[in-house]
Amino acid sequence: MRKASRLFEIIQMLRLARKPVTAAEIADALEVTPRSIYRDIAALQAMRVPIEGERGIGYILRPGFDLPPLMFSIEETEAIVLALALLARTGDEELKAAARRVSQKITGAVPEPLRKAFQSQALHAWGTIASPPPAIDLAMIRRAIRDEQKLALDYRDELGRASERTVLPLALIYYSEHAMMVAWCEMRQDIRNFRADRVEHCEPLDIYFQGQGERLRQLWVAGWRADVGRPLATADG
Repeated sequence: MRKASRLFEIIQMLRLARKPVTAAEIADALEVTPRSIYRDIAALQAMRVPIEGERGIGYILRPGFDLPPLMFSIEETEAIVLALALLARTGDEELKAAARRVSQKITGAVPEPLRKAFQSQALHAWGTIASPPPAIDLAMIRRAIRDEQKLALDYRDELGRASERTVLPLALIYYSEHAMMVAWCEMRQDIRNFRADRVEHCEPLDIYFQGQGERLRQLWVAGWRADVGRPLATADG
């Protein structure tokens, strides 16, 4: 996590806390060392963020400090609630955790009437909950898409045929039962779909395709079937 993002997360944690929060607790939540949190707290205090406390006791955020308010209508709030509930049904564990943090942040930032809408149990998403794919981390795929980094795959198609591929990941499609990676396959020299649950091994390569991702996504979108409005790419099993 970049330092700027970590500082924002620390402020949010202190805003939502009902009692002093120790550096160890913050470090555990953000997956860094307590020493890093001590430096971050000092940096925030130098920026005049009103954080009080000390090592071993914990930190609090003095009342009166706030981030810019989020202004949503009740319908927009319900849309976010339902979207987060749907996201929680995917097999992407990192995104599910992120959805919980988003809900906590918005709950702490919106006015009381909208806060009640977030905390109510009036809206639900129902249906199959996708299991995480056993041999591939969907968070790694998303990072590779963002960084335009090639991946090496060991893949087995629906007929049981195994192959080794080098792919340029372009997009992730989340179905109710599984996730599908859209990628440019160097072996096929074409765009292919790879079911995440059929990947037997995946690792990032120290090879990047920076500047090509958006062009390849446009090629993929251009091949969508207009009659059904869904992504068109040949499935590799």
